[in-house]
Amino acid sequence: MGDRQIAGPHGPLALRVYDSEATDGPGLVWLHGGGFAFGDLDMPEAHWVGQQLAARGITVVSVGYQLAPQFELRGSPAVGRGTGAHFPVASEEVAAAFEWVHAHAAELGIDPDRLSLGGASAGGNLAAGASLRLRDAGGVLPASVLLAYPTLHAALPEPTPELAAKIARLDAGSAFPPASVRAMNLNYVRDEALLADPYAFPGGHDLAGLPPTFILNSDRDSLRSSGEAYASELAAAGVDLLLVREPGTKHGHLNQPNEPAATTSIERMAAWLCPGHLIPSRQTESSP
Repeated sequence: MGDRQIAGPHGPLALRVYDSEATDGPGLVWLHGGGFAFGDLDMPEAHWVGQQLAARGITVVSVGYQLAPQFELRGSPAVGRGTGAHFPVASEEVAAAFEWVHAHAAELGIDPDRLSLGGASAGGNLAAGASLRLRDAGGVLPASVLLAYPTLHAALPEPTPELAAKIARLDAGSAFPPASVRAMNLNYVRDEALLADPYAFPGGHDLAGLPPTFILNSDRDSLRSSGEAYASELAAAGVDLLLVREPGTKHGHLNQPNEPAATTSIERMAAWLCPGHLIPSRQTESSP
């Protein structure tokens, strides 16, 4: 593992590299979540995920993108390192980080043709938006996109009756009401008109030509409606995809490394990124 700093489009950009034992193996540019406004490279969703995937033969480069201002999330002040960097700062930094890693793939022990882009929650949004940027720029695309419980739409899509029943049983600290999601999204973009920008919220926009995408949703999660709607949009656009729901989990379950479901999800992610990696037989696929 090693920290380094590169020249980003908006100043220095922090990266943390989790080396695997593989040579010329798969790689992942990874983005933590945190409502666009908090989180860091040390949180389990970044650090533990990087360690676990590296131990399974996948070199991970975690990106310390700039954060939006802190705000009240679900009625409580968010605690984080928000710097006041609104969209498109983080989005452009993520695209630049991917391009840098791709250009330095050999140095990092990564096969450039097996370099994927992914993230969790708001990081999943950034990964999806950056994949659109890369597509539209006509440059190198990720081999695949990996989205863990992402938020991808400017307005939260209506949940299915099954999901609505689960959301109704969540405590206030675990739910994401539509009004809270809107406040989070507006805090990220600042200008309401930018809610319609596809690089800010790719859901509902032209997704044709994107790489194969794996969406790993938490089960009892208000934001699951966004991941499920995005999967339908990808399918309609002809994009290959895998949609999995991790049973029994709440939003952000990769931040709970002591929970067995977090390790199950790591195994699923490793199997997607490195097809020769097999999910242990004691684990079973959930229904999409």
